[in-house]
Amino acid sequence: MPGAEACPEAPGRGPVEAAGASTPSDQLGMATASRHGNYVLEQVAFPSTRLELTGSLYIPRRLAEPAPSVVLLGPFGYVKEHAPDQYATRLADEGYVALSFDCAHHGESAGEPRQLVEPHRRIADVRAAIDFLVSRPEVDAAALAALGIGEGAAELVQAAVADRRIGAVVAVAARFRDPESDLERVAGDHPPTGTGAVDQMRLVEERLARARAAKRRFEDTGEVEYRPITDASRLDVALPGLAPWEWYSRRGGRGLWENRYAVMGDLCYLAFESLSAAAAIRVPVLVVHGELAPGAAAARRHVETMANAPVEVRFEEGTGEYDYYDDPRTIDRVAAEVAGWLARSR
Repeated sequence: MPGAEACPEAPGRGPVEAAGASTPSDQLGMATASRHGNYVLEQVAFPSTRLELTGSLYIPRRLAEPAPSVVLLGPFGYVKEHAPDQYATRLADEGYVALSFDCAHHGESAGEPRQLVEPHRRIADVRAAIDFLVSRPEVDAAALAALGIGEGAAELVQAAVADRRIGAVVAVAARFRDPESDLERVAGDHPPTGTGAVDQMRLVEERLARARAAKRRFEDTGEVEYRPITDASRLDVALPGLAPWEWYSRRGGRGLWENRYAVMGDLCYLAFESLSAAAAIRVPVLVVHGELAPGAAAARRHVETMANAPVEVRFEEGTGEYDYYDDPRTIDRVAAEVAGWLARSR
C-alpha cells in the first residue's frame, strides 16, 4: 500500500507467557465433540513467541496410523469459533487432523494490547501452530496443509513461502492483499466514481494518520485507541460496509467476538501484501471463490501470478462471500472438495 510504513517481522518463538486460565494440552483429556461424531475434540494450548495460544484440535476417530493435517486461519479479527471451526469439523470427518486456533491478542489467546491485528504476527502464530501439530503422534508431518478463509488466505500464501512444511494451501473466499484490493476494502460499499463516490486513497491516508497518532499515544501513555472492526455506515472502521457488519455482528463469533481493533495495528496491516508471495509460492494451491463476491478480482490477479505453483481454481456462481463462512450446505460441499483435492495433491 503506498505510504504504508514497513512492519518488522515478528520475533522468533521463545518462552511462554500464560494466557489467563488456559490449560496446557498435556493436562487435557479427550472429549467427545457434540457434532458429526467422526472425530474427538481436544482443547489445546501451545507457545508462539512469548505468548500462549489456545486452539481446538479435531482428531478423526479410530486412526490406525498418523494422518494428514490442516492448520486453519480465519478472516480479519476472527476468533476460532468463526468459520475455522466449521471447516475443521468437516475436515476431521474426512480423516484430517485439523487445528483451529485464536491468534495472539484475540479470543482466548494471550497478548496485549487486545485486538491487535498484525499479519506478520499471525504468520508467526501459524508457524507455531505447525510446530505443535507436527509434535503430535496423530499427525503425519509429511502431509500438512493450510486452509485460509478471507484474509487468512493471503497470510497463508506468505507462510507457505517461508515454511516448507506446508505442502498445500487452500484459499476459501480469499481476501488477497495488494494495493488495488486495499483501496477497494477501505471504501466498503461506496464506489470510487459516480453517485456516492469516495476518495479511496484519502481514506487510506487518513487511516494511516490515525494509526501513527495511536502508536505515539500508546508509546507515550500506554493507552490503546480502539475503533470498531465493522459498522454499517461509518467509513473510519476496519471493514466498512453493510455486508461485513451483518455477518460479524449478527452471524459470527457466537458472542465471543469483539467489535473493536487496536488502531495502531494499521501501520503493519496496511504495509502487508500477498502478491509477491503468490509469485514465489511453489506448493499446490486451491482457490475457491464466489464469481462475483468481493475479492474475486484480487483472487484472479493472484492466481495469474502463481506461475511457479500448480493451481486449481473454482469460481462459483451464486455463492456469496459469507456463505463460505457459515452456510452449512456451502461448507459441507467445499470441505468435501477440499479433502478430495488434498488427497490428490499429496
